[in-house]
Amino acid sequence: QEQLVESGGGLVQPGGSLRLSCQGFGFSFSGFTVDWWRQTPGNQRALIASLTSGGSTTYASSVKGRFTISRDNAANTVYLQMTNLDAEDTAVYYCHPRLVGINLWGKGTQVTVSS
Repeated sequence: QEQLVESGGGLVQPGGSLRLSCQGFGFSFSGFTVDWWRQTPGNQRALIASLTSGGSTTYASSVKGRFTISRDNAANTVYLQMTNLDAEDTAVYYCHPRLVGINLWGKGTQVTVSS
């Protein structure tokens, strides 16, 4: 059965960095576009980064230049390197592979930016 497990979140001070991981089980990330989304209480989930199977990346303006999406196909894991974090980055972060016929989401990982 397909499953996603996000990890790497936590409490970090403003200006700090975190690397989020998203490991897939029961399927392969390779060949699919993978997104990172985030959601704050009372708000809709927002797309912040995408990585195509060919290696092209796109970022929301709010994170461009600070966040980097990457993947390790051998580990079947997608990463989100986040730098220069600020309070507005506080959210639950989710990865989402654009699989055919399957709308797969994990439980997310909480990132809190606070001094």
